[in-house]
Amino acid sequence: MSLASLPTLTRSTCTAYYTSGSAMRSRSVSDRVLTGRVEVPAPPPGLLADWRRDIELRLGLEPGDVECLSLPRARRRWPDYPLCLQAVADWTRSLGLQEVLANSDVALMACRGAKYHHDGAQYGGMAFCNLFLSEDRGLDLHFAVTGKRIPLTLGTVVVFDTGQPHAVIARQRSGFNAADFPPDQDCSQVFLSWELPIENAPLAQVLHISFDTDPAAALLLDQEQLLIQGEAAYVCPDSGRWCRVDRPIDEHRPDGGRAKN
Repeated sequence: MSLASLPTLTRSTCTAYYTSGSAMRSRSVSDRVLTGRVEVPAPPPGLLADWRRDIELRLGLEPGDVECLSLPRARRRWPDYPLCLQAVADWTRSLGLQEVLANSDVALMACRGAKYHHDGAQYGGMAFCNLFLSEDRGLDLHFAVTGKRIPLTLGTVVVFDTGQPHAVIARQRSGFNAADFPPDQDCSQVFLSWELPIENAPLAQVLHISFDTDPAAALLLDQEQLLIQGEAAYVCPDSGRWCRVDRPIDEHRPDGGRAKN
């Protein structure tokens, strides 16, 4: 069955099932996006050149790909890295999130746009906090369910639920189109990304997360997943719409998530 003929789900109430300690828990998926802009110095030219080489030669990013860059190597040539950490920590504190970043894993990521995807099947117990480090290249972070668009510029910072479908698309587009990322044009975005524990009380409160929304189903599951009205579904990589599936969700999930290295 082609993507165009798949029946689109008309309701978007999501439940994420995630591992908490030795148990599986259920929770709601927030459609809230916290966003702002912080003042951070531009990365030094030598580091930017390193990132460009890695993106083109080592990672070989195709349009829509999201991959990891080496953060330890970058830090050795990035004297202002602590200023970036401090700026994001100050911003999250201003939202009432206290010290949520202190014990959160951080990765350095790169993308050439990003197809629509969610990360709730791999990071259901997390929210993401992203700090974008590239100049404005005419790209937006787009959340398909709510329609919220965030222009990506140096210092753009966001916090959002990993279960919320999102993409990085051209500003004039309403969906993802690989032709918007030609090989002769620098369309890459580099960003720091923190994994914030969704059970952190201030974070859950500001994102309006409800826990144990379907405990009976959670008891029967042995792997993390995200269901829409109790049905397996996947995100159309071009439009961001939820679509039904008749096989396990992992067989359909577009490779838009992040794989750490």
